[in-house]
Amino acid sequence: EQNYPNTSLFLDDFGSIYEALNFSYNYTEFTFNPETQACPLFFPPDAVMIAASIFYVLIFLMAIPGNMVVGLVIVLNKQSLTPSDLYLLHLTVADLLLAVTLPFFAHSVTGGWVFGDAMCKIVSILQDLSFYSSILFLTCISMDRYMVIVRAMEVRKGNRQVVSFVVCAAVWVVGILLSLPGLLNSAISSQNSSLVMCYESYDPSQAYDWRLATRILRHVLGFAVPLAIMLPCYGITIQRLFRIRGGFQRQRAMRVIVVVVVAFLLCWTPYHIAVMTDSFFRAKIVPYTCAARMAVDQAMFVTQSLGLLHSCVNPVVYAFVGEKFRRRLVQIMRKVGVLERASVSRASRSSQSSEITSTFM
Repeated sequence: EQNYPNTSLFLDDFGSIYEALNFSYNYTEFTFNPETQACPLFFPPDAVMIAASIFYVLIFLMAIPGNMVVGLVIVLNKQSLTPSDLYLLHLTVADLLLAVTLPFFAHSVTGGWVFGDAMCKIVSILQDLSFYSSILFLTCISMDRYMVIVRAMEVRKGNRQVVSFVVCAAVWVVGILLSLPGLLNSAISSQNSSLVMCYESYDPSQAYDWRLATRILRHVLGFAVPLAIMLPCYGITIQRLFRIRGGFQRQRAMRVIVVVVVAFLLCWTPYHIAVMTDSFFRAKIVPYTCAARMAVDQAMFVTQSLGLLHSCVNPVVYAFVGEKFRRRLVQIMRKVGVLERASVSRASRSSQSSEITSTFM
């Protein structure tokens, strides 16, 4: 073994140099600022997730029979359907599509997405298709009510039946086109848990643009434009109804219209406000704190469930609030033997159909 007499001296010198360098590099005037740290992600407690899952199942159980009853009563009607009745029938189909997807999401919030990548895309498209088409059909009903009550003379000159079929086809085409971004959804393992989730899978370089574009579509076509059409149509319609004689008939039509607008606003306004605020935060248009960020995440979680509730509210608003629908439902129940023919409800003694409230409202 060869000895190197100067090795110990060299190591001693290098050690002193290292200590000096280490001291100089660790010396800094940097001050930690907690505001520059990323905000913690929002994870609802397990009890909240279980409650949300149960809530989705309950909506499913209410929406399926409610919308099927509405559709059955409309289809079994022997008279020709008015445009509003046709829109109402398609609205029930849209709500049924949304209701069918709820069990998938009820399981995913507690056990993750276990249905594969293809079903993730299909369910996402169905949910978006129902979202857009249902709101567009609501808008079509408001416009039809406006035309029937405010512009009655012009309605009599046109072929409303043909127009209504064309409008229904156009709504479904638009809904399908707007739901195509659902193809970008995938079943991906979550970075924050061991569960697989179904959500947007964008190219990281284009994720911001895609997310912003889809949110603008939802805000504009899924809320702002329908609301800008519905409110003036119903506002003018109510003014005209005040001038129509026949107190009970007028009050009944006004009641349905008011409930329609209130249900729409209560179910969807909170969700769109929460998502819009989140979009402003992400785009850094509005400065925010971590507490505000967390509050918006919580609001989005809650208001999304409220929006989904609208799928089972529609049968109540458009059908069960309407006296004529109840009368026709009683007639069908008597025909199939569910009710005795001798039983006569107040709804069965109501006046005959009038275009002013449509066949079923």
